Amino acid sequence: MLYVCATPIGNLGDVTFRVAERLAAVDLIAAEDTRHTRKLLSHLGVHTPLTSLFKHNEAQKTEEVLALLREGREVALVTDAGTPGIQDPGMRLITRAIQEGIAVTVLPGPSAVVAALVAAGFEGDGFRFVGYLPRRRVELESAFAGWRRSGGLVVAFETGQRLPGSLATLATQAPAMRAAVCRELTKVHEEVVRGSLVELSSRYPVSSPDATPLEGAVRGEITLVVDLGAAEEEGVRATARAMGAASALLGRGLSKRDTAAALQVCLGLSHREAERIAREAGSE
Repeated sequence: MLYVCATPIGNLGDVTFRVAERLAAVDLIAAEDTRHTRKLLSHLGVHTPLTSLFKHNEAQKTEEVLALLREGREVALVTDAGTPGIQDPGMRLITRAIQEGIAVTVLPGPSAVVAALVAAGFEGDGFRFVGYLPRRRVELESAFAGWRRSGGLVVAFETGQRLPGSLATLATQAPAMRAAVCRELTKVHEEVVRGSLVELSSRYPVSSPDATPLEGAVRGEITLVVDLGAAEEEGVRATARAMGAASALLGRGLSKRDTAAALQVCLGLSHREAERIAREAGSE
């Protein structure tokens, strides 16, 4: 039997009773980082043998663990935080075990994705987890455009070092879109910062070229939640307000040119957008 065990994403007190009992009962624990997992086992008073199973030895260790499972041994699979197979090693072992008819059971537990979704406080009919954000700017812009077409909430992981650059890229695409940066969830220095993408970009600015990597990095584990649907709805409402204002100004006798100029000053619209709204309002 292979037990896929979710472990705490930060606070060791979040480990479930089922996971604690199973870690103590199995013959072997396959861990992403044995040093990290030993801290959890020490906290639980568990002394089960450990073996490493991480990105660079996953192929070899998968075969070794499968051999034990075929003999009828019980193995628990864990990663450093959360559920194995979700942006962490382990899916190869899970898939192979299922293919060979070996029983696999999942013991659920803490989730950074779910915790961030709730902490962000955004209402939505559904969400999409996209893993880590694309590294290259052009790839992030392309992915973001696709997400916007679907709407809803998007949850992503990001490293502290890359967060400022990613926020800056997203802010250029949709500055008013709401988002939340959830940092160090369940830990002592937990922080949830909510605001528009442009506000968050200002809160976590890109460092100067002369800064060292540590000076430009945000500390801790980062989960980003972006509210795509709310931004689109707000855009519709903003356009409706601008159309109403333009109609009122035109009704008072202002020309389309003067109306557009007023929209720029009062509502902060671009020259092109103000002219478009004045033109459409005048044709109604």
